[in-house]
Amino acid sequence: MIHTILVIRFRRVGDSVLSMALCHSLKLSFPNAAVHFVINKGIAPLYKDHPDIDKLITFNERECKGLTYIKKVREVMRSVHYDVIIDMRSTPKTLLFSLFSLSSTYRIGRKKWYNVVHTHRIATQDGLDRVQSNLQLMEPLRAEGSLVMSERFPLYITPQEAKDYRAYLEKQGIDVRKPVVLVAVATRLEHKAWPRERMTEILRRMLSHFDLQLVFNYAGDAEKAVATAYFEALGRDKRIFLNIEAKNLRELCALCQASQFFFGNEGGPRHISQAFEVPSLAIYPPDIEKDFWLPGHDECFQGVSPDDRMPLSRQKGMTYQERMLLITVEDVWQQLEPMLRRYVVEMPNENTNEPK
Repeated sequence: MIHTILVIRFRRVGDSVLSMALCHSLKLSFPNAAVHFVINKGIAPLYKDHPDIDKLITFNERECKGLTYIKKVREVMRSVHYDVIIDMRSTPKTLLFSLFSLSSTYRIGRKKWYNVVHTHRIATQDGLDRVQSNLQLMEPLRAEGSLVMSERFPLYITPQEAKDYRAYLEKQGIDVRKPVVLVAVATRLEHKAWPRERMTEILRRMLSHFDLQLVFNYAGDAEKAVATAYFEALGRDKRIFLNIEAKNLRELCALCQASQFFFGNEGGPRHISQAFEVPSLAIYPPDIEKDFWLPGHDECFQGVSPDDRMPLSRQKGMTYQERMLLITVEDVWQQLEPMLRRYVVEMPNENTNEPK
């Protein structure tokens, strides 16, 4: 009988969002079990009052280092007996959770040469995306009964949060009767962004072919400067909004939910948009495998990658920039234009993903 489950998932926003399919499936499979989720403190607000998580265990930056980290892990593992530990990364650092709980019946992780701690070590299979790979970690639990595997990774905001943010959008000049497209023009690492002249041309076509409003998503001064440069290049079109802010992750969820479409460079906001079932087309840079990081294989959620244009084996010897330039304006527009006609011209019903 499974009573308590610990899921360990450090790192960034996108990784944690995709891990929700595992937490969701665990709750569907073992509805009476408590699911505890280990996460970096900075991204914990995403999972506030999430129905698939009974307790958030957070580590701030200081607590992730040295003896402080070891002491906190030991404290966590002494406070609760976990029947199941699922270590999604299985690094030498995360193995400590299982080392401090050798009495746990199921200690599940990735198959790695140094991993001798877990009772079940799962080898990653070829051809799976990140969500499917995460769900593999549930397989040893079939011994406890039938499993319900869901590839959905839902996030939630409250109706009040959605209403408040919608009011904010109206105050900032958004016409909520017209479609809003959230655009990721910038990236955390500048070299991973599609070339500006090509992105500018796509944005120009979007504005000329469709009656829509573009909200440029950015974080920090460097990304704001990039967004401003696009605004200037596009003639300061009044349908482009630089004044829409998401001051925290909850507001970013509300912004994604209020949009009818996501377009732009791949990253955390794209994953959040998919969590709210907002259609999207993302541009994947070299070395970010689209088939792995774009889960679901659904026509609503699409991507463009250099690997679509040339097999990876033929890209050897090419520079990073040469590989990025394999993605042409016409490649993107041929996918984007029909998607906008299908999903943006007729606005879908509002979906807050309110927990039931």
